[in-house]
Amino acid sequence: MSKFDTLRKEHPVFVFRSYDINESENQAEVSFSFSIPGFAEFRPGWTFPKPNNIVVSGDPVFERLAFSLGMAEAVSYWKAVCSPEFLVECGSLNDDQKEWWKKLWFLGLGEFFYINGIEISQQELVNIVCTETAEDVCVTYNHELKGCLVPIGGGKDSALTLETLKNAGMDCRCYAINKRQSISATVNAAGLRQDELITAQRKFDRSLINLNNAGCLNGHTPFSSVVAFSAEITAYLHGLKYIVLSNESSANESTVAGSNVNHQYSKSFEFECDFHQYEKKYLGTGIEYFSFLRPLTEFQIAKMFVFHRKYLPVFRSCNLGSKVSPDIWCGECPKCLFVSLILSPFLNMDELKEIFGRDMLNDLAMVSYFTELTGQSVHKPFECVGSVDEVNLAVSLSIKRLLEEKRELPLLFAEYAERGLYHPEKLDELSKSFCGYFNERNLLPEKFKTILIKEMERLL
Repeated sequence: MSKFDTLRKEHPVFVFRSYDINESENQAEVSFSFSIPGFAEFRPGWTFPKPNNIVVSGDPVFERLAFSLGMAEAVSYWKAVCSPEFLVECGSLNDDQKEWWKKLWFLGLGEFFYINGIEISQQELVNIVCTETAEDVCVTYNHELKGCLVPIGGGKDSALTLETLKNAGMDCRCYAINKRQSISATVNAAGLRQDELITAQRKFDRSLINLNNAGCLNGHTPFSSVVAFSAEITAYLHGLKYIVLSNESSANESTVAGSNVNHQYSKSFEFECDFHQYEKKYLGTGIEYFSFLRPLTEFQIAKMFVFHRKYLPVFRSCNLGSKVSPDIWCGECPKCLFVSLILSPFLNMDELKEIFGRDMLNDLAMVSYFTELTGQSVHKPFECVGSVDEVNLAVSLSIKRLLEEKRELPLLFAEYAERGLYHPEKLDELSKSFCGYFNERNLLPEKFKTILIKEMERLL
């Protein structure tokens, strides 16, 4: 019997026991209680800043938002044993909502299943049971909404979104979870005040780490869904109309070719549409949730981003580097390599080394990651990286420029050319095609679409 089957048999029920809301004059605190009966208890929580005149006690919309955030958080703890029953003791869900959550968990845990060798269907994965009878949700908009909330992670994508909207005259506030230095630096570089950054504090229950170390299941979860629900709470508290994400079209590509395993599932357009519909039917805030960069690829974003050179010294996208203070580029992971590659057609080698603090393109340790990123292996790296096609385009354009300049190719590029992967004959046509790409499968309101198209025409 596999570890997955053994743990499910030993721990047949996971319980979402309660969520509690406490507020002070300028804060709303939400705490959760999860349980694997007879085995583990979890107490994660959140603290959200709020205006002094906003009262959440007794607000049914805020109650729905808090409960939904708990459902999104719960999967991180549930996955330790993957109990076949998920018992909700503190809220109600109708059948449609239950299916919505089951889909999110199933597809959002695709990488987790793949890495752990788990094969199971969506319907077999978990049965969601509620002790309360589900009632129809009365969708009500409690107050006037205006302005944008732009989640900032410190990377190039959110910086480009913020810069473009700000320059277009849009009223923007920024959102962060557990603020890091690169986030503050991005806000400063955008010319905004630090008090225009709203930071929610997330308290993770670290007892889960002890269970992982003791042999429970571990792996990637759909964290961007947690970002979505927490941003929804933040926008609601501050009366903001739009949650403007920075997920691109490339996030739709599967990490494992020919499968539904996508490291970025909760950044995909499929999840964006699902969340948009869930908000309208079951949350009732009146807030619009969409990704400003959804029509674009990572290649286009990189080309547009480098025009705003003030962000080059401060942006960070490295997950490993974010765990130290101040956050850094580790220079040793596939995410660092990807960002270096996608920027390489638009910056010279010295500029890349200055940004990342090392020469990854001449590093033998990067060969396996490079192979994955260029589509020469079974799967891409399990990171938020662009599509195989645009990585190959970026690499080929960089090689072409270096050859024209009669400069020596770095190790990774030389190996790429030696393997016959460099084909310069159609590069100009391919680059033009990529730069003119616009994915019409998006949820951009018309005024945001107009802003993006104008910026594309200016920079691409």
